[in-house]
Amino acid sequence: MINFLTAVGATFVGLFILVPVLFGIAQLLGVYTIVQERQCKVYVLFGKVLAVIDQPGLHWMIFKLGLKAPLCNFLGRCHVLDLRIDQEYLRSTPVNSEEGAPMGIGIWYEMFISDPVAYLFKNADPRGSLAANVGNSTVRCLSNLRLADMLQNRHAMSQTVRAEVSPQSQDWGYSLGSAYIRKVHFRDEMMIKQIEEKVVNRLRQVTAAIKQDGANQVSIITSTAERQAAIELAKAAVMRPQIVGAALQVISEDPEISDALFKTLETQNIINGQVDITLIPQNSGLLGQMLAAIQSSKTAAAADSSPPSLK
Repeated sequence: MINFLTAVGATFVGLFILVPVLFGIAQLLGVYTIVQERQCKVYVLFGKVLAVIDQPGLHWMIFKLGLKAPLCNFLGRCHVLDLRIDQEYLRSTPVNSEEGAPMGIGIWYEMFISDPVAYLFKNADPRGSLAANVGNSTVRCLSNLRLADMLQNRHAMSQTVRAEVSPQSQDWGYSLGSAYIRKVHFRDEMMIKQIEEKVVNRLRQVTAAIKQDGANQVSIITSTAERQAAIELAKAAVMRPQIVGAALQVISEDPEISDALFKTLETQNIINGQVDITLIPQNSGLLGQMLAAIQSSKTAAAADSSPPSLK
């Protein structure tokens, strides 16, 4: 058990303490170096570039720098550069259109390091210089354009700006990738308010015209429907007497049917009239006269109780 624990302890110390310390000392002495993906290391000694390593992996510095490898870490300098594509957005670069309208251009562009040595030693601030170059190219290439072209042809303007910037940025080791104008807007607040007012007024006019046209169409449809309905009703009113007369003529050819029809109509009118009907049997004598007298007295009393009419 003691031997097992001793082996475990020695293995732990060797793997997690001694090996990292040995690799650290070897890397400090310049024996080897590790370059990551999209990374570049530039070794400079006494103002002279000794090596530029941009391939990812493990590199033995003895074979690349020789006896100068240990001196680079103590007397020289190692510049670690990021070669990944970066991007930036310049907001509201001021330009003027051909009509004199103050416009703002928002341009987005990508950049990456193409020449590490030129990036380090030809320009103190390559990123700022590239941003200034892009802004100046935007102002120089897009000023005095027609307002309609400036608002519509953003792709052509992006190509123009990129073609203007790319040759100059190459000299600084900082290459321009894609460039695209993402936004074109007005910078004058008074002009923006005037345009908004004009747009609102135009929308109101268009809305009122649409409503008026709809009301006119509805009126035309309504009047047409009413006219057609009136025509059909007039035709029906004209045809009704003819149809009723023809039906009565056919009925009058048979006297029994005619009498039965008129009696039925008369009875129906009496029922619809809502009057009191008194049935008196035959040979009733004075019963009919008494009922008539009572009915007349009731009618006279009702007439006396009604309020006088105003003349």
